Amino acid sequence: MASRMCESVLVTGSNRGIGLELVRHMVDSPSSPLQIFAGCRDPNGPRAQELQKLAQKHQGVVTVVQLDTDNLASITEASKLVEAKLNGRGLNLIINNAGVNIPGSLAETGQREMVDVFTTNVVGPMLIAKNFHPLLRKAAAEFPHQTSMSCSKSAVVNVSTLLSSITRCPDNFSFSPMYPYRVSKAALNMLSRCLAEDFKKDGILVMSLHPGWVQTEMGGPQAPLTTAESISGMMKVITSLTEKDSGTLLDWEGKNIPW
Repeated sequence: MASRMCESVLVTGSNRGIGLELVRHMVDSPSSPLQIFAGCRDPNGPRAQELQKLAQKHQGVVTVVQLDTDNLASITEASKLVEAKLNGRGLNLIINNAGVNIPGSLAETGQREMVDVFTTNVVGPMLIAKNFHPLLRKAAAEFPHQTSMSCSKSAVVNVSTLLSSITRCPDNFSFSPMYPYRVSKAALNMLSRCLAEDFKKDGILVMSLHPGWVQTEMGGPQAPLTTAESISGMMKVITSLTEKDSGTLLDWEGKNIPW
């Protein structure tokens, strides 16, 4: 049997799209984590049915967690539940996947659109990292003789986008203006960079990962990548991360994207 990618992982926004496929890919993998915490806003709602079926099929491995990343009380309760389920162990990996996008030309964008998207795409991941930091730190401490960083030890992966790149903006702005999405994801990259510096002392790796333009509800049917292609690439990147990747923005093929 292949060595496990990690003992435990939390994926936010797990009820659809990339989040759901990440959970499905991991639980079907020969190197599946022992515990997969699948966070979603409304576990009992119609949009979480596929996730619930997956959890039923893999009882004891997949735990569906009520987790609204816009809501601090929800995040706090989720961290308590995860801590209890870990039974004294730390949490190895967080994939901050939950995010939103809205039509975002300058004419379509106002204060509410900017604030709402920023809250979900930046503040949410920050609060997740802050509230789960003790569990990440505990996981890293379980490897006292391992100086290198990895997802099997302790890591945070923030799902970002090529559209967050300030350098690459002139190449793709004309067909994807998306002010709230671009600006919020650029801020998410800075959050990754700050957390990478802050968590370095604890041995926790933090980075941003672009999944590609994927055929999901958010990406649309015209996207060139299937979810399977994206997830396969993302998982290869995540499982091969080392300390040299902490604080960087990579794509699903492991290529560096300039800030």
